Amino acid sequence: MADLVPLVESVVLWSAALFAAYSVLINASFVLLTVLALVDLSAHRRRLAYAGYDEWFLDPHARGVSVLMPAHDEAQTIVTSVMAMTSLRYPDFEVVVVDDGSTDDTSARLIEAFAMQEVPLVPSGDIETRGEVLSTWVSTQGRRNLALVVKTNGGKADALNVGINYARKELVCMVDADSLLDPDALLNVARPFADDPGHVVAAGGVVRVANGSRVDRGRVIDIKMPRTWLSRIQVVEYLRAFLVGRSGWSRAGGLLVISGAFGAFRRDVLLEVDGLSVDTIGEDAELVVRLHRHLGDTDRHAGVVFVPEPVAWTEAPTTRAVLRKQRRRWHRGLAEIMWRHKRMLLRPRYGVVGVIAMPWFVVFELLAPVVEVLGLLLMVFLGGSLVAEAWWAPGWDVVNLPVVVLLLTASILFAVLVTLIALLAEELTFRRYRGMPDLARAVWAAVEENFGYRQLNAFWRLGGLLEAVRRTRHDWGRMERTGFGDLDEARRRRDETSGTP
Repeated sequence: MADLVPLVESVVLWSAALFAAYSVLINASFVLLTVLALVDLSAHRRRLAYAGYDEWFLDPHARGVSVLMPAHDEAQTIVTSVMAMTSLRYPDFEVVVVDDGSTDDTSARLIEAFAMQEVPLVPSGDIETRGEVLSTWVSTQGRRNLALVVKTNGGKADALNVGINYARKELVCMVDADSLLDPDALLNVARPFADDPGHVVAAGGVVRVANGSRVDRGRVIDIKMPRTWLSRIQVVEYLRAFLVGRSGWSRAGGLLVISGAFGAFRRDVLLEVDGLSVDTIGEDAELVVRLHRHLGDTDRHAGVVFVPEPVAWTEAPTTRAVLRKQRRRWHRGLAEIMWRHKRMLLRPRYGVVGVIAMPWFVVFELLAPVVEVLGLLLMVFLGGSLVAEAWWAPGWDVVNLPVVVLLLTASILFAVLVTLIALLAEELTFRRYRGMPDLARAVWAAVEENFGYRQLNAFWRLGGLLEAVRRTRHDWGRMERTGFGDLDEARRRRDETSGTP
């Protein structure tokens, strides 16, 4: 036993040193990202005073936008969602709903609600697709900017590719069928393409959690922090990811991710890269990385930007089981993307993305759950060693208690600080959450996230990484939604109960 003590002490010492170095490096990188994000948000707020969105809304020469909505078994909410989409403020846009083999009456409800007529639309794109297009429809009502494409099931990416083929506008905006957009979302997300038409090929907006808020006719009208701990932690997670992470990477020129729930792209570039990949679980992020790769391979000076103002609202998982599947899927997607585009790593041809962003994502995102889980196991071992030293093995001098406490405390405090900075940025710029109770809940969520939730998330993401390594069958899973505080849906249920037509 005594012979093992020096070996264990050496292993523990080197492990602690490696974890400390990793913590210092990742925290330093987050400090830099935070600074870049604050600079970017400040510049964005200054530009808003001169943006002239009202004048641009009346400009007949604004670049047209095709809003693509892939839908599968969305009968309960599709009419409200499409009604909200067709009411967005933008001078020239269309909405293309792609029914991807729904087993319910999604298409029937749309056809009835918008008086749609079957018309043989001809696709202008040539992206290869899996599903067979069965029929195409257009609205005969006042909303003549609405089209419906009905196809056999091929998955979300395949549905979007069909939508790209049938889109008629210069820009393509991809949204989830259950996303809720702010009325000016298109004006905001399309603006970078107008301001710098030769440079911007894609732009992403903010996705926020709508749990706990009230919705009326597809619009979020009363924004509230959710009361349940799982939902409010995801609120601050999303704020940190978008207002710090993506703002910072956009400012550095290394934005790798545009959320599939809300992103805009130049259609001609999408056609050049053959649309979205149908054989990866993270098709939205893979598309952005492939765009960067295409731009580097063709020596084109163009980029992907993040716009912090346009907002899409989504419903976050409300149970641990659904959230676990989501996070495993996201991390598996990240692993597949990094492996598929590994030749971009450390290649100056791909600029900031290849030299800085992708290596950072490999070390501090992809491998983070490995480090976090091993670090957690080390902390358990050190805790057991403290007990051993105190009670039954005084010679087992492995742990330096002050150093352990200092490292653990510093890690937690810094994680809380980054989240509080994101909350501060939200409060000083957009201020969507009003009132001290909501602010207090957000601050508390920044703290409670570090005690249990973060550790669970590490194990979930590690599971996704192991799935990618083992190359098990893809499981996209199904989001079990509980619904928003939708006043329109409440009216519908009330009318059905009372017999009102």
